[in-house]
Amino acid sequence: MWTIETLKQWHDFYMLVGTAGATLLALMFVAVSLGTGFLTEQRRAAARTFMSPVVLHFTSVFFLSAIALLPWHEAKFLAALIGVTAVTGAVISAWITIQVVRTDMTNYLEDYLAYGLFPCLGYLALLAAAVSIYLEKDFGLDALAGALLLLAIVSIRNAWDLTLTMVRRHGRTN
Repeated sequence: MWTIETLKQWHDFYMLVGTAGATLLALMFVAVSLGTGFLTEQRRAAARTFMSPVVLHFTSVFFLSAIALLPWHEAKFLAALIGVTAVTGAVISAWITIQVVRTDMTNYLEDYLAYGLFPCLGYLALLAAAVSIYLEKDFGLDALAGALLLLAIVSIRNAWDLTLTMVRRHGRTN
C-alpha cells in the first residue's frame, strides 16, 4: 500500500509529464512526416542515431508516467517496470553515445552530452529509482521524477536541434 498512497501525492506531476511526453512524441511524428524529403536513404544512419533515441526517450517518459498513474500496482511491480525500462534505455543510450562520438555528423560537445551522456544518466537514475521503490524508500519517487524530467528536457532540446537541422539542410537544397 505504500506505493499507491505515496503516488497519489504525485498524480498531477505524472499527469503533466506524461501528457507532455505523449504530445511531444506525437509532434515528432508530425515533424518527421513533414521532413520526408530530408529522410533519405543517405541519412538513414543519422535518423537512427539522432531521431530514434528522442522517440525512445519521449516514449519512456509517457510510459512510466502512465504506469505511475495506475491504481492497481504494488511497489515491486512498479519497480520491475521502471527497471526494465531503465536497463533497456541505458543500453540503447550507451550505444547511441558511442555512435554520436564516433560519427562525423556532429562535433559539438552539446550534442555529445544531449544525445549521449544525459540520457544515460537519466536511465541510470531510473534504475536507482527502481531499486529504491523496490525497497520502498521515499527517495525512489524523487529519483523517478528527476529522471523523467531529465529525459523530457533533453529530448525537447534534441527535438528542437533535429528540427533546426532539417530546416537548415532543406533550405540549402532549395
